[in-house]
Amino acid sequence: MNSFDAVEQRSLELAQAVLQAPGDYRVLTGERPTGLLHLGHFFGSIVERIRLQRAGVDAFLVLADYQVIADRDSMPRVREYVYSAVVDYLAAGMDPDQTTIFTHSSVPALNQLLLPFLSLVTEAELHRNPTVKSELAASGRALSGLLLTYPVHQAADILFCKGNLIPVGKDNLPHIEMTRVIARRFNERYGRVFPEPEALLTSTPEVPGLDGRKMSKSYGNAIALGMSADETAQVIRRTPTDSERRISFDPESRPGVSALLSTSSLCTGKTPEEIAESIGDAGSGALKKLTTDAVNGFLAGHRERRAELAKDPSFIGDVLRRGNERANQVAVQTLDEVRTAMGTRYE
Repeated sequence: MNSFDAVEQRSLELAQAVLQAPGDYRVLTGERPTGLLHLGHFFGSIVERIRLQRAGVDAFLVLADYQVIADRDSMPRVREYVYSAVVDYLAAGMDPDQTTIFTHSSVPALNQLLLPFLSLVTEAELHRNPTVKSELAASGRALSGLLLTYPVHQAADILFCKGNLIPVGKDNLPHIEMTRVIARRFNERYGRVFPEPEALLTSTPEVPGLDGRKMSKSYGNAIALGMSADETAQVIRRTPTDSERRISFDPESRPGVSALLSTSSLCTGKTPEEIAESIGDAGSGALKKLTTDAVNGFLAGHRERRAELAKDPSFIGDVLRRGNERANQVAVQTLDEVRTAMGTRYE
């Protein structure tokens, strides 16, 4: 059995264990608020978070606003993106009494873990991280210290609350391994303080953007959860397809058409092939109309709840305030344990 097979087998065991004893697990999940949440977030992570919440797992959700500092285009709107994300979480069914929603910048004790954790990793280990490598390749310029140390920030996010179960896709397994390495090295050097978190592999599909690539804020190919029905129709109408009237599902040769079919599939529960067969020779115009109706129908309830929540910004602020307070309490306790273990308590 290779290493991934072993992780996959262990993930299946964990999924069953969570159902039997949810109180034994604490989850850390989150994202960088660099834009509006979209369908990719909904199917890729929000659905899984709600499933774990309903199972009774204690969950922490970080909106990593400090990680946005490296993104000059997003930083001026970070407050808007944070508040918008919270509205979407609540509209989707996340309960702030069960899931602690907080921001990086509001939890100083979490960020203080970064220094001892940095002492436990080498520069070479940081450069090998897939996210660091992809950021370097995409930027074409020298990495900032913030981006280079991104894996250690993630370890601090997970370990400050002693998260022991992390929902991730296969591509993010190296982040979990880095966190496990840091926890192990700290425990070996100073005495056991941290659990070594394990990965819960998510089976959610990769949601294609409207151009066939992965749906992403940075690609501009996303359907935001907060779009109106008319805005959704306009975005889908502009999707590049091709001149062939017969609709078929072929992601490699027909990325635009296939992306629309995949989006419709996620929103209706039908397979892309079934949808393609139902459209037949009606062409891309019929496909775009069907996709628009599917997305707008699927998101109708979410948008209604979202609009209602957005009417009360003070409630959204209160959700963040309460989440930040709880995260701070947990982080201060963990930092106190770290200082005790390291011999840096002077009271």
